[in-house]
Amino acid sequence: MIERTLVLLKPDTVKRTLIGEVIRRFESRGLKIVALEMIHPTREQMDAHYPKSKEWITGLGNNTVKSYKEFEIPTTLEEDYGTNDPYKIGLMVREWLINFMTSGPIVKMVIEGLHSIKMVRKIIGSTVPAFAEPGTLRGDFSVDSPDLANAKKRAVQNLIHASGNKEEAEQEIKLWFKKEELHSYKTIHDLHVL
Repeated sequence: MIERTLVLLKPDTVKRTLIGEVIRRFESRGLKIVALEMIHPTREQMDAHYPKSKEWITGLGNNTVKSYKEFEIPTTLEEDYGTNDPYKIGLMVREWLINFMTSGPIVKMVIEGLHSIKMVRKIIGSTVPAFAEPGTLRGDFSVDSPDLANAKKRAVQNLIHASGNKEEAEQEIKLWFKKEELHSYKTIHDLHVL
């Protein structure tokens, strides 16, 4: 039941001085930070972070194809990307993600707590900020959407990355932190709730 998850506060969070607000929301929910550092990531670090599998990259491209239909974008994929192939489009989107994530400092952290993977994602809100519920971090502090990002040939600026499942969390934590950088301690929530 007690899990750890990786959270990356993206350059838009740092530049908008929202670091404290994000941490406050996690901690007020009873989650604890067991590792924390601000860095300016390299291309190599971000390239290692984002999957390189054909399936994952094609999924990125399919999201773009879907957004063209959903938002009724007046231009065609062929006009905007030079191709209709979701894999080739996904490669472009992956590059935009790397460019965005290396555009400034980020804050990397490991959050620990009861069902932390799902809880963190719930606090953050939908990956499309324009549709995120009010009360979530993205719903309160961002309005970006895929149609605008695609038109500007950039990644959606959605403030925060959080691991999607246990396997991803374990892999990402190992990528971003050494074992000795992870701390263990008790909070008031541990003593009274767990």
